Formats: sequence, C-alpha cells, structure tokens
Amino acid sequence: MATILDVAKRAGLSKTTVSRVINNQDYVSEENRALVLQAMKELDYHPNPAARRLRGQLTMTIGVVVPAVTDPFFASLTAAVEQTAYEKGYKTMICQSSGDKEKERLFLNLLKTKQADGMIIAALENDWKDVQPFVKHGPIVLCDEDILESSVPVIKFDQLNGTYAGIKHLIQQGHQKIGYCTGALFAEKGRDKDRNQGYQKAMAEAGLSINPAWIFVDRHTTEDGKQLLTHVMNMEDRPTAVFTGSDDIAAGMITQANEQGVRVPEDLAIMGFGNQPIAQWITPTLTTIQQPADGMGQKATQVILELLHNNQAEMEQYELPSDIIVRKST
Repeated sequence: MATILDVAKRAGLSKTTVSRVINNQDYVSEENRALVLQAMKELDYHPNPAARRLRGQLTMTIGVVVPAVTDPFFASLTAAVEQTAYEKGYKTMICQSSGDKEKERLFLNLLKTKQADGMIIAALENDWKDVQPFVKHGPIVLCDEDILESSVPVIKFDQLNGTYAGIKHLIQQGHQKIGYCTGALFAEKGRDKDRNQGYQKAMAEAGLSINPAWIFVDRHTTEDGKQLLTHVMNMEDRPTAVFTGSDDIAAGMITQANEQGVRVPEDLAIMGFGNQPIAQWITPTLTTIQQPADGMGQKATQVILELLHNNQAEMEQYELPSDIIVRKST
C-alpha cells in the first residue's frame, strides 16, 4: 500500500508539499499540485480519513443537505456543489432530508463526528436555534433562506423583485384577478415571505385587491398542481391568472388543463418559478421566474471553502438576481 512518502518520491517533491496538497492548503503552485495529484492517481493513494480526523485535519468532504435529490432545482444545485468542490480537491456527501427535521439534525452531526468539514443546507427545516450549536463543529452555509438571526453566510435569490416582476407581467397582460400559490404560508415571516411581499407590492401599486380565496398555500408537487387547476376552474369567482411557487406545480396545472380542455393562457394564464427544464418541455411552454440553481450551488461552495481555508468569509447575505422568462403560458 502506497504511503505519503511514496507519493512525495514519485512527484519529486517534499512530504510537506504533498501534505499541503492533500489538505488543500495554500502556498502550493498549480504545477506542484498537479504533480502530486498525478502521483496519487498513479500510486492509487488515498489518505486515511479516520487517521486524519484523529489528527484534527480536514476530511476534504463537504456535506450538502437538500429536501429532495430528485427535485430539478436541488439536483442542479447539488451538481454545481459537487463540480465546484471537485475542482478544489473535495468530495461531496449528498444528504436528503425529505423535509424531516430529525433527519436534518442527524446530517448536521456529521460535523461533530468529523465526517464532513462543512455543511451546505438548502431549504432549512429546523429553527435556527436548533442549528446554531453545530456551527462550532464546522462552517455552515445556508441556501435559499432568509433567517435574520443566523450567524452564517446565506446565499439567496432576489425573490421579492423576481415575484414582483412576474406579477407586473400578468398585470400588463390585462389580468386583474391574480391568484397566488406558495409552498409555505402566506405570512410576513418565514419561508417565501419575500415572494409574498413581491406579490403584495405589485398588486398594491396597480390598485388591485387580493382575494384570500385566491391564495393557495402548502402546494409543492405536480399532483398538487393538477388538483389546484381543478379547484380553480370550479370556483364561482375565480382568478384569470395564477402565479405558482414552482415549475412543478405550474406543469401539473397545465397538464390538467390540457386534459380538461382548459385553454392556457386564454382561459387561465399560468406562471411558474424556477425555470427548470420542464418549463420548455410542457405545452404551452411556461412563463417562469429564473433562479439559476447552479449559480447558487457554486457560490455556496466558494463561500464554504473560504471559511475552511481562511477561517473567514463575509457573514452576509449573498443575493443573486431572479429574472422573468416569458413564454407561451401567459
């Protein structure tokens, strides 16, 4: 079995330089780094994670926790994390919480047991007070969250202005009765509060009233979208357009509309959120708010690596732009 000394001899470098490369430390030229990595590959050398944990060294592993690995948004995010981490010599451990608070805390324990150097969490399920104690065991970066009391970096989209632009587009298309669908609650705090505010702002500026019956909460899946379409079309006083919380919901609505003979957008305009691949596959194609999940994953990984190697990063919210993509459904 090859040792670190064997790698040093094969690369023609010192053991110290090899160690720095293995631990992804600074002060190593790209040329020397490439020599070490090539020697490790030729010798099939793999650092012992258990031994490195005992020495308090990095495991070169980043954990990423998402609610659902099959969701297109989170799949794109985790792919970007994996690629960005790989380019820096890190492995990625992908953890699916399934929206379960206990599972999420279990994955956070990977920091305590030194099986992961840092954790990226998308769509946090637990209250921040339950997550805070884990920060002392390793850096945590939150994605797609807006938690004012958190003491860690947050990567988020400008969802307020993205939603505002979407509602303004529907108003410009002549709609005054606009429904609103969210995966959370229609509240001033918590998840989706920025989207809620964007909807309210656009409606208020246009002098349009919000009908509580047109607010649809806790909707997540394509099946939810199918059921919502039927519900909306059966309403006596129904909206003429619906802004949905995800492309999955919107796609479900369009699928059901096609089955029921409801014309989109003539009978009901439908807008999605996320600009996932399904937005271009569905007929009619879906107007949606673009959220580049890959950009979020890349930024989150860059920030967590800064924390790991420089022990510093701006403890701030990094806000990425959200843009409207106009297609045929509106």
